[in-house]
Amino acid sequence: MEQVYHTPVLLHESIEGLNIKPDGVYVDVTFGGGGHSKEILKHLTTGKLIAFDQDAEAAKNVPQDERLIFVPQNFRFVKNWVQLHGFEQVDGILADLGVSSHQFDSGERGFSIRFNGPLDMRMNQSAGISADEWINKSSVQEITDVLRMYGELDGAYKVAKEIDMHKPLGTTQALIDCTQSFAKRGKEKQFLAQMFQAFRMVVNDEISVLKEFLQQSLELLAPDGRLVVISYHSLEDRLVKDFLRSGNLEGEMKKDFFGNLERQIEPVKSKPILPSQEEIERNSRSRSAKLRVGQKK
Repeated sequence: MEQVYHTPVLLHESIEGLNIKPDGVYVDVTFGGGGHSKEILKHLTTGKLIAFDQDAEAAKNVPQDERLIFVPQNFRFVKNWVQLHGFEQVDGILADLGVSSHQFDSGERGFSIRFNGPLDMRMNQSAGISADEWINKSSVQEITDVLRMYGELDGAYKVAKEIDMHKPLGTTQALIDCTQSFAKRGKEKQFLAQMFQAFRMVVNDEISVLKEFLQQSLELLAPDGRLVVISYHSLEDRLVKDFLRSGNLEGEMKKDFFGNLERQIEPVKSKPILPSQEEIERNSRSRSAKLRVGQKK
């Protein structure tokens, strides 16, 4: 039986959020297995879809379709690449900020706690430094800050000190072996998943990339264009929520002389859209997903 590269999360809700026009121009900045992109294409006639993914493995999933332009790049440069392909504005942008099932299920990528492999964790293995290299060059305080901010780990300093004592680590198993004793009983998997998530986020500079992407999305979207973002981490979700609410990265509610909000984008719904219980049972990796939709004014 062929392994599924990735099961798209909140697929129907994403498409609904984009409010697709058959002749519109859309961007999927996290192509992955192509699940969302293929569904977008089903709703297009003469429209175009520009899909991004920096992971070389994802390029193997790109279908032959003249309406699709594939860009093998990090989406932090989305505006430049979209305009380079001749589109000044687009009608909708989709971002699924999760790691694909394929990446989790490939031990050699270093994302998963289930397999021993190189401590890599890079989305693009031909750029940047690996998690192992980052840990080796970082101080106890830097490791503590990352575990606390991105992993939301209790006792982050103690964990960081233990990691520092065992450097260089080299493999995912070495990281697990020196830290798992800090996990609360019955919460071992959760602890390790949060720790791996923290290192993945810093290695791939995910929060900075998200901020740059949100700002550029505002500049790229045509009036009434939709921005759909699926996040899996409270820090990411808060950033997206505040951005859609305020129209800026600072989350400041700026008002004009008459007290009207000055913002170029607004949330379509005040609360995030969550996966159904049925979807969670079908795809456990959707459990922490939150989808938010914004519309350009």
